[in-house]
Amino acid sequence: MLIEGLRALRPAKFNPRIFAALRGYNRTFFFKDVMAGIAVGIVALSLCVGLGVASGGTPQQGLYAGIIGGFCVSFFGGSRVQIGGPAGAFVGLMALLFAKYEPGDVLLCVMLAGVFLFLMGLARVGSFIRFVPQPVTVGFTCGIAVTILLTQVKAFLGLTLSTADGKEPPEFFQKIPALFEALPTISWATFALGAVLLTVQLRWPARWNRVVPGSIVTVVLGTLVVSAATAPWLVGQIPALAQLQFATIGSVFGEIPRDLPVFSFPQVEWSRLGDLLSPAFTIAILCALESLLSAVVADGIIDDRHDSNQELMGQGIANILSPLFGGLAVTGVIARTATNIRSGAASPVAGLIHAVFLLLVLLLLAPLAKNIPLVTLAVVLIVVGWRMGDWQEFRRLPKHAVGDAAVFLATFGLTVCFDLTLAVSVGMVLAAGLFVKRVTDATRVDAMSGETIQRQSGAKLDLPDGVIVYHLFGALMFGAADRLDTVLRREMRDIKVVILHMVDVTALDSTALERMENMRQKLLTSKRHLLLCGPHTQPFALMAREGFFDLVGDDNVVGDLPKAIERAKVLMNPENRV
Repeated sequence: MLIEGLRALRPAKFNPRIFAALRGYNRTFFFKDVMAGIAVGIVALSLCVGLGVASGGTPQQGLYAGIIGGFCVSFFGGSRVQIGGPAGAFVGLMALLFAKYEPGDVLLCVMLAGVFLFLMGLARVGSFIRFVPQPVTVGFTCGIAVTILLTQVKAFLGLTLSTADGKEPPEFFQKIPALFEALPTISWATFALGAVLLTVQLRWPARWNRVVPGSIVTVVLGTLVVSAATAPWLVGQIPALAQLQFATIGSVFGEIPRDLPVFSFPQVEWSRLGDLLSPAFTIAILCALESLLSAVVADGIIDDRHDSNQELMGQGIANILSPLFGGLAVTGVIARTATNIRSGAASPVAGLIHAVFLLLVLLLLAPLAKNIPLVTLAVVLIVVGWRMGDWQEFRRLPKHAVGDAAVFLATFGLTVCFDLTLAVSVGMVLAAGLFVKRVTDATRVDAMSGETIQRQSGAKLDLPDGVIVYHLFGALMFGAADRLDTVLRREMRDIKVVILHMVDVTALDSTALERMENMRQKLLTSKRHLLLCGPHTQPFALMAREGFFDLVGDDNVVGDLPKAIERAKVLMNPENRV
């Protein structure tokens, strides 16, 4: 057992999946990967730009994240078809960070998250992510979806905010009043265009989406409409068009540079390093959850099995390198991964080609991006946010246990109103407390009658006077350890031997073991005896390791009730009393 424990402590091997996938690789596989890489690159193009803007960064930062981060996720990750890039899960948190810190500090925060992710993979934490309760994951996923939707209201309605810098406040309780105050400034032309484009994307046929993604249609169509409506020759013919104003990437951010991402360590304020640890850890947890969830979904589609620890290490490298080239946080994303699979991807090479495709677009078509209206990006992200949330969960709430519903609502509300760090922390604490309560409620300590003992043992046994048997059920953990006190609270005047029947004890911790030691001491002080009957697996291993059997005495640890009663009869003999 000790050897197995030491093996579990060994760091995970660094073994990117791409090397195994390339064994037997041929021209047919390469052609499939090229086609899949181009298809997912087209989908990723608008999302990278839109998420870069929504996160508080720039369009090129979103593209850099898709290029550098996406390449690293595919090259160093543990999945055969995972696609990495900027994700909606980071929008709210990244926007808060950009509003609070300098850009260099934000990029350093992402790098710290990458370090955390790599260490998590090295420490084999990947297999433990599945223990995050479903109400917590669904709660913050729905909360993130609402956050994404709220961040697009300004661009979708074409609002002009009255804040000092004209920017939208990142905090919920400042954002909502600012948006309501700006409602009279709505641009009806922007809203009308957004409504039409939203309808087009939502109703874009799924069979066409495989060839031309609806998000690309939205961006191209919106750009053509705005370019035509503001063209000088048309404005000359229809002077009223001169009054139409559409915010574009060029008017807000300027042109996207047609340059390769340049390696540069972020200019940071090192005194803020301590403040960045908490949001960096939150980014790491979100990245781990979303990437591993995406990998699990991909496994189910292609009947494969990813290496979760290698995936975390790959995500870590991606988030360390992406900021060094000016990119934002990245993770594995379900929508782009599913597109990759549907397009016939055979290996991680498809993900590499997707990154190369984005790079070519940056180098060749970047000047055209300045004409993209922000409302089109808002439409793309509204659809992403809407499809991201599990809205049916609210309808199912009345059917859930009260505790699960409370954990979900708390996580959801804190994600929307405050931040993900607080939401995940509180959600996990509430879920842990709920787990402890359920374990406690399932733990019982019942006194057994002679008839019950005979029925369970299948033998005719006489329970001597002065002997009492307690049947322990469930997990004896710290939350339920006080159940053992019921043994000593019982009237013990005529009791000489206490038998703890532990065959149904599934788990034992140090707190419960300490209570058992206190029980043994009190019984010994009053010249009474303690017998243990049927401890097994984890409880047996813990008591043996802690030396509890030596204290009780090996003769007082037996395998079944008949042997326990026979041993009790021996101890009832005055010559055997302590």
